[in-house]
Amino acid sequence: QVRLVESGGGSMQAGDSLRLFCRANERVDNTFAMAWFRQAPGKEREFVAAVNWDGGRLDVAEFVKGRFTISRGNVKNTMYLQISSLRPEDTADYYCAARTGPLTRRADEYVYWGQGTHLMVSS
Repeated sequence: QVRLVESGGGSMQAGDSLRLFCRANERVDNTFAMAWFRQAPGKEREFVAAVNWDGGRLDVAEFVKGRFTISRGNVKNTMYLQISSLRPEDTADYYCAARTGPLTRRADEYVYWGQGTHLMVSS
């Protein structure tokens, strides 16, 4: 079945930039939508951004305000989330998700999930 693996998290300082990666196995094809969600301590999981597999369509949450960029990676079956000007409130577990079909912001409509990668931002 489809597997997703996130990487790139860690401990960062406020103001730094970071790129998170998601790799899907070879069963993912161009019918898939892929997305990033995050869950901060004590908070519910929230939508960050989504891209269709061929990279032709994007959707981003309103709070992104230009600091987050989602894109297809140069490596097959990968995508990344680039975050600039990191803030302590960006501290969260970041999850990669995928589904067959159109882009959506609803977590419950995504079928496949990675294990998450943790990002901690200190002042």
